[in-house]
Amino acid sequence: MGLARLLSRGQAGLAAYEVIVEVHITGGLPGFAVTGLPAAAVRESKDRVKAALLTSGHDVPASRITVHLGPADIPKQGGRFDLPIALGVVSATRSQSAAWATSRIEFLGELALNGELRPITGALPAVLAARAAGHGLVLPAPNLAEAALVDAEVYTARHLSDVVAHLDGTAALPRVVARKDSEIDDEAPDLGDVRGQGPAKRALTVAAAGGHNMLMIGPPGSGKSMLAERMRGLLPPLSYDEMLKVASIASVAGEASAARLTRLPPFRAPHHTSSAHALVGGGGRPRPGEISLAHKGVLFLDELPEFGRTALEALREPLESAVARISRVHEQITFPAEFQLLAAMNPCPCGFLGDGTDRCRCSAARLERYRERISGPLLDRFDLHIDVPRVKFDDVADSRPASESPALRTVVERARSRQLERSGKLNARLDSRALWRAVDLGAEQRKLLRRAADHWQLSARSSVRIVKVARTIADLADSDSVEVEHVAEALQLRCRDQA
Repeated sequence: MGLARLLSRGQAGLAAYEVIVEVHITGGLPGFAVTGLPAAAVRESKDRVKAALLTSGHDVPASRITVHLGPADIPKQGGRFDLPIALGVVSATRSQSAAWATSRIEFLGELALNGELRPITGALPAVLAARAAGHGLVLPAPNLAEAALVDAEVYTARHLSDVVAHLDGTAALPRVVARKDSEIDDEAPDLGDVRGQGPAKRALTVAAAGGHNMLMIGPPGSGKSMLAERMRGLLPPLSYDEMLKVASIASVAGEASAARLTRLPPFRAPHHTSSAHALVGGGGRPRPGEISLAHKGVLFLDELPEFGRTALEALREPLESAVARISRVHEQITFPAEFQLLAAMNPCPCGFLGDGTDRCRCSAARLERYRERISGPLLDRFDLHIDVPRVKFDDVADSRPASESPALRTVVERARSRQLERSGKLNARLDSRALWRAVDLGAEQRKLLRRAADHWQLSARSSVRIVKVARTIADLADSDSVEVEHVAEALQLRCRDQA
């Protein structure tokens, strides 16, 4: 009968790799086979394709139909190959003279049984990959918003018949016009909305300037969550490439935020019942987790001790490597996960320990069990440990707050520029060799650090992180050297829970 060959795109992490869809129709007993490591959703495509073709007025030959998705050694997931398979069946049943010119156009889309095209996840990475290959792309109409983020040759269709008519030359599909909304600078909540808490605001500024992780400890209602939400207003706006990366991660995760670009860094605050897979990513069909959705932004874990121990321990490796690795039998998926971790917790189970009242009734044993929910190695990965005390009424009832975030963001951006010019990385990301090239401690600074390490029994990791914070404080002060006062402030910001 015939052979047809079309182009499509698979998904592996953020990589949208090219897939060659070959459809061969020959005589013999009727059958429909799909090869090329298809997952269950891909194997089921034969039934969706048959129904979509019949309801769209196309014949399904009573012959042997073989569909191959190459490369054969890469697993294929989802219903995104329905459209190219259906088009391949139509093309293979036609004469050679009626063959379509499809050598530079790719097709993606899941088919409903009536031939309508349903949206796919990961449309934005597919658009970027097709553009890089110099190809056009046909997508379902519901993916229009994502496709419009990029200036590329993309066409959208609502029905299988629309695509066939476009290839036949009888009715052209609409081409997507790229939107120019990437210049929108979304407004983040202002730090001035938080009343009082001057030391906590200073700590937040230091964390933003150096990319440091921070743990806030204080009673309920003291403003920990408000402080965390306002970190976004201190971070520099995303570049265009960063915006596309963040939107691509959201696209693969099937999130609505994939449909627009924003210069505002992402902010994710998962519930404490979230599993390790929800935080780090995974599943039978690997998807990005919260740490990847927070890429280039902030991951905030409120009520930190209430999170499952397994979920929290799963964060340790990504915090160091800035990537999330998900291993499966046939593949290893890697998602970017360069985020700042902010966390908040109460000082005790009831929350009132040390708030200046006598409301706390927690026993020493109960307090110990509460604190043991967070492992020492995880605590070590927080560069800053700060108190967020109860706010006095006079501070709450103060006059209308003034804006603080724009001025502080300017200071943060200047400090970050110093770090990038000096080392190419933020201080929190420096390895030991790069750190000691950036920091030359004098005798007094070393003496102060040694006394602190002996007094609080600091680990080597904690000591190094204190030096990184001191370097950031010096950068905020536009100082080329790390002075004693910088080390002292870094110790104050790091060792509150060990005093």
